[in-house]
Amino acid sequence: MYGLIGKMRAARGQRDAVMDVLRASTGALPGCLSYIVATDPADADAIWVTEVWTDQASHKTSLQLPEVQAAIAKARPFIAGFEFQVETNPVGGFGLPDGKTG
Repeated sequence: MYGLIGKMRAARGQRDAVMDVLRASTGALPGCLSYIVATDPADADAIWVTEVWTDQASHKTSLQLPEVQAAIAKARPFIAGFEFQVETNPVGGFGLPDGKTG
């Protein structure tokens, strides 16, 4: 599995608008096992996104889908920036397949 955890910053007062776009665009993305959008209780403009994919290629391919490209274009005016993004190697957990091999 392939994971991403990222923190983005919405323009002041636009956090809900960005989250609405993110939630609306996370329907049936091929290879996406989990896509969580969360607020930060200590920062009114921060948005955390935690993603789990079957593999890195599925994530990369999803970025080219027309619906994802449209969501990016729609949210872009409301995003002030991206603070960081880290890659992870999920190994399982509630709602995820067991990542053990062999």
